[in-house]
Amino acid sequence: MARHELSKSTFIRGIKCHKALYLNKHRKDLRDEISAQQQAIFTQGTNVGELACNLFPGGVDCTPDSFYDFEAAVEKTSQEIKKGTKIIYEAAFQFNGVLAALDILVKHDDGWRAYEVKSSTGVSETYELDATIQYYAITNSGIDLKDISIVHIDNTYVLDGELDVHQFFATVSVKERVLELLPGIPNQVAALKKVLKQDEVPEVEIGPHCNYPYGCDFTGHCWKHVPEYSVFDIKYARGLDWELYKQGILKTTDIPDDYELNERHAIQINGDKNGTSIINKKAINSFLSRIKYPIAHIDFETYMTAVPEYQGNRPYQFMCFQWSAHIQKSKNGEIVHKEYLAKEGTEPQEQFLITLIEACKDAKTILVYNKGFEGGRLNSLAEQFPKYASDIASVLSKFVDLMEPFQQKDYYLSSMRGSYSIKNVLPALVPSLSYKTLNIQEGGTASATFAALKHEKDADVVSQTRKDLLAYCEMDTWAMVKLLEELHI
Repeated sequence: MARHELSKSTFIRGIKCHKALYLNKHRKDLRDEISAQQQAIFTQGTNVGELACNLFPGGVDCTPDSFYDFEAAVEKTSQEIKKGTKIIYEAAFQFNGVLAALDILVKHDDGWRAYEVKSSTGVSETYELDATIQYYAITNSGIDLKDISIVHIDNTYVLDGELDVHQFFATVSVKERVLELLPGIPNQVAALKKVLKQDEVPEVEIGPHCNYPYGCDFTGHCWKHVPEYSVFDIKYARGLDWELYKQGILKTTDIPDDYELNERHAIQINGDKNGTSIINKKAINSFLSRIKYPIAHIDFETYMTAVPEYQGNRPYQFMCFQWSAHIQKSKNGEIVHKEYLAKEGTEPQEQFLITLIEACKDAKTILVYNKGFEGGRLNSLAEQFPKYASDIASVLSKFVDLMEPFQQKDYYLSSMRGSYSIKNVLPALVPSLSYKTLNIQEGGTASATFAALKHEKDADVVSQTRKDLLAYCEMDTWAMVKLLEELHI
């Protein structure tokens, strides 16, 4: 059997971008490094796929021994079908140089049905195209498919007792849409094969397709001509970035002075050009008048898993596992730090709540940075743990959002670059403080790190990782302390 030219994944990649398809074949060395968060997503997808096999237990796995030995998987699949095997995992088919591996192939009473498993909570256009190329390879290999479906996670499922995979997963037939897309597949396959045989890298300009409907792992290469800070850093650009790029404008400082901008964009761009600042003392003082001592600066960290780990939890539910609080009784008084970090592998949320409520009980003001997030988490916890609802309501009633004066542009420095994220505001106002000194420097890494910690066997690694998590969360609330000090100046 000749080696395949396209796989299901490279077909999807090529439909999105010919350049990405070519580079993936001929210049894999140019790929971006996989982040810890992205690797966690890949691992989660694999785990969900394995779990879905329990929908149809007792099947034969045709996964190849080597990742690159799919020809053997195609042959094994063919043999199992001839033997009368009715349930096949990772069934592989090849037609016209196109390889398609299917998560689950099942022979029901009325014939063969195909199931592709996704760790998402719905069906996307990409998944429909994915299913179409599978249908193309499978049916042209002699299998009469009665149906093809996407199996995805039902995010309304609540874990109650043992995990019920039949309730956890939702199965949606996409055959109707597949049959609509199918006539275009042969020409698309032929076009992509030609791309792979070119002598030169296809000329494809960067565009919204680089990040939609999902990101590309050649962005670092294709975007290397874009400055570190560019028009693509304009906040809430709503197409302005691409409009400027098409005119050859990459830097915000090169935007003509008479270019029509809305007020928010003008503040950022004028700041970039002229270093102008906004300090609205009246608005800032009005904000500060709402803060009553004692105050508690608090910050939460959360993680999510596709498969709920604890009773009463849903798929992809935010799980609060850590908080930090800097507590100050008076404006110039002593600052006391308190913190909580759940034990890895244990239900974190109830103890999170108990300790947080206790830490905040004497505060008259509870400062957060982005109360929509912290408030949302506490409201969810009140639903899950109703016995703490009144205490949670008390905490919420004291919330003041420290992000507000920066979000409203009442305090704006050009070095914030249009952002009111604490990661941009802190170095602008307090350059002596930096997350770059920490081993964990942002929330996504903190989430992925804690979620993976329960699998770590090395006690020294666990100990150091917990120290890193605590240091990161503490920096968030210490940053709030210092930002409040700056607002008082």
